[in-house]
Amino acid sequence: MGLFDDINQFLEERLDEFLRNNPHLEFQAIEEQLREQEQDTTKLIAKLQLEEKSLQSQILETAENIQAWHKRIGKAEAAKRQDLADAAREREAELLRQGNQVWGQMEGVKQRIVQAQELLKKVKQKRQEMKTQSTQAKTSTTANNYSSDTVGWDRGANAPQYNRSADPLEAEFQKWEVDEELERIKRNMK
Repeated sequence: MGLFDDINQFLEERLDEFLRNNPHLEFQAIEEQLREQEQDTTKLIAKLQLEEKSLQSQILETAENIQAWHKRIGKAEAAKRQDLADAAREREAELLRQGNQVWGQMEGVKQRIVQAQELLKKVKQKRQEMKTQSTQAKTSTTANNYSSDTVGWDRGANAPQYNRSADPLEAEFQKWEVDEELERIKRNMK
């Protein structure tokens, strides 16, 4: 197990070094994750909207059944059939409880849709930020490589330092915050 851990650590260090030398690739990886989250969230919204329509149909069907049983109550009372009127009232009450239950489910689905839409908006915004940072990092890296290659500066004390406007730590926190927000919304949707 120790050898495997050593190899794994070595590879992680090389990957970290590679990403430090090519920050735009890290941004591209984060952007890809955000794109996948955007797709997943879009699918979730579509699924929830279908569920909402199904629940609306159930509510309408239940309302029609309630109206039918309400009419039957009146008809049974007019015919002096209290036994049928009482049974119809029980059925009407049962349908009302079912309708209220389905209504509550529909309200929950509506809230989940709103949350998913908010998440989608945040993910799209973060993805756009990552695109911008990736482009800036790529441009900065290219410009720095070009400057040092063509001018021949050494890497001594007088050499210009690469100052990334796109901080990898900032990118990691942004990714973490988006993932955290997604998990929070997923938990709320359960």
